[in-house]
Parts: sequence; structure tokens; C-alpha cells
Amino acid sequence: MNTRMRRAAVAVAAGAMAISLAACGSAEEAGGGNDSTASAAKGDDIKVGLLLPENQTARYEKFDRPLIEEKIKELTNDKATIDYNNAKQDANLQAQQVDTMITNKVDVLILDAVDAKAIKNSVQKAVDAGIKVVAYDRLAEGPISAYTSFDNVAVGKTQGEALLTALGDKATKDSKIVMINGSVTDPNAAQFKEGAHSALDGKVTIAKEYDTKEWKPENANSEMEAAISAVGKNNIAGVYSANDGMAGGIITALKAAGISDIPVTGQDAELAAVQRIVAGEQYMSVYKPYAPEAEAAAEMAVALAQGKSLDSIAKDKVDSGSAKDVPSVLVAVTSLTKDNINETVIKDGVYTANEICTGKYKAACDQLKIG
Repeated sequence: MNTRMRRAAVAVAAGAMAISLAACGSAEEAGGGNDSTASAAKGDDIKVGLLLPENQTARYEKFDRPLIEEKIKELTNDKATIDYNNAKQDANLQAQQVDTMITNKVDVLILDAVDAKAIKNSVQKAVDAGIKVVAYDRLAEGPISAYTSFDNVAVGKTQGEALLTALGDKATKDSKIVMINGSVTDPNAAQFKEGAHSALDGKVTIAKEYDTKEWKPENANSEMEAAISAVGKNNIAGVYSANDGMAGGIITALKAAGISDIPVTGQDAELAAVQRIVAGEQYMSVYKPYAPEAEAAAEMAVALAQGKSLDSIAKDKVDSGSAKDVPSVLVAVTSLTKDNINETVIKDGVYTANEICTGKYKAACDQLKIG
């Protein structure tokens, strides 16, 4: 793990003491799954499966994977074995990867689903094989034992409120907004949309709205082009983009149409997005501190593999479409704008000022006093 990532883990985790593993010595059933398949008490020599959904979004390989793996090693005195794979946005491939994890007899599986509903049968197969499943970042269907993510409705509301703030006096019922949401296969996208609508509905007019297949920037780009054609380049007051990758595609379409002065939202605080915020091309992103989310997943997975309780870790309860009262850890988020870059991603060691303020961004960084 590199020094920056280690700093991020230490700095952000300080605000997530609720996920401490201090008191998880109880051997009672940890919730979810079948009592008959509960893990027998084990030591540190456990096998953990980790399945992430895609590698187009920078966060999974750069942040989530190393943070989860490091925490598992720390919690097990470097004795745990970690089997990892990435589904590259292929739900069928991910189902095969679950089968491989079952064949490899992992003790617990951390799963970030490509398609939360399609993975249900695979989750059931894992549980039937005596493997507890921790749903990571996306609330997978099936008998999961635990879940960790961010408060996704709050994420969408944060984005919507930020867009209204950026519009200022232009935030009227006659102001036309384009909404470009995430993939329908991701339950988080529906929650982001719900939160955004709770902030925007009745305050502005949603002129066009799209659900973007596979969260792909090129699909968002095409949707933005269609919206410009339908609504008119001079009639769009702002754009709700559900994440940073799509915001990049959206901003490319806006530039091509000669539109450069309207606010665009985002999510994930990707480096390219932070640079666009510095340059004034993107208004905001949602900074989601990955360390507490990743560490919660690692702590719950280790506890489940060792047959321990989640009571001291999971303080929340969440319902999925097929499970009730799933022990959960929900992490708070922050609206990231040009005004708080120093206090968020730089302070937490996610990026350095030198990484952000390269070449054409240096003058804007100097003006914003970044660093």
C-alpha cells in the first residue's frame, strides 16, 4: 500500500470509530444467511474472497481493493489469504467468479455486485456452501449477512442541493435541468436518483432524464448530446450527473456544443473531476471517504469468518428486496467544491496538491490557494 493510501486510511478512519472491532469477541450468529451454515470459530488463518464490479471507475482498483486487503491483513496478523477478481462490468462473469470462490472454499465473500438482482442466485449458492456474504457498496439481493456503503439517498440529495446552490437566482421552476442518472442494474443509482429528486423536484424543471447503461461516460456523452438537441443549447441551466466519469462525458458534449457556463455535478472525487472543479468546468463532486467503507467491509468479513458477532461494528440496519434488517455500516459524505479541496481530498491524503495542480491547472490552483 502506498504512503498516500495509508495516510488516507489513517486520516479518514479517525472519523469512523463506530466500526471498531474492539468488542466483537462474541461467538453468536452474526445475522443474515443460514444458522446451519454459520462459520465455526476460527483463528486468523482465514480465506477471504473479494469481488469488485468494474475497472472503469478509478476508485475500485486504486482505493477499495488495497484498503480492504490491507485491513484484512492487519486484522488477521497477515495470516489471511485473499482471493481477488474484478468482473469488468460483466454480470455473467461475476457469477462465474462466485462459483470459483465456492470451489476455492473461501470462508467469507466480500461482493460488490455488477447487477444486484442478477447476483441473487449466486449469493444463495455461496450461503448454501457455508460462505457468508458481505455486500460491498451495492446492496446485493439474496441472503447477505452484512452490508456497507454510503448513505446513497443522502448522496443524491447532496448533489441536488449543490446544483441548486450553483444556480442561485436561476433556480426557478422555469429553469430546465438535464438529469443523467446511473445504471438501472445498480440499486445505488436508484437511491442517488431518489435523493436528487427530493432536492430538485418543484424547484426546477427536469427537461430530460436518462438512466445510463453501465455508467459509461460515452453513453452519458450521447445522452447529453440528445438532451442538447431536444432542449436547446441556450435553454439548459444545469446538469445533474450521478458520477464523475459520466460528468467527463457530459462536459465533453457541452463543450462541443459551445456550452461552458452551466453547473455539472458528479460523485467519487476522481482526480480528473477534482481538476475539472479547479478549472471551473465541473461544479462539484461527492467526496466519499473510501477508508471507513473499506475497513468496515474488512472488519465484518473477518468477524463473520471467525464466527463472531457484528454488534460492535454494524450500527445500522438496511432492507434489500430480499432481506430484512441486514447489519450495515453507512458512511457519511461531503460535497466537494473548489472551496474545500484542501479540507477534504488533500487533508485526507487522497491526492497531493502536486497531483492536482499539474500544467494547465496550476494557475487556477494558485488562485484557489490549493496546497
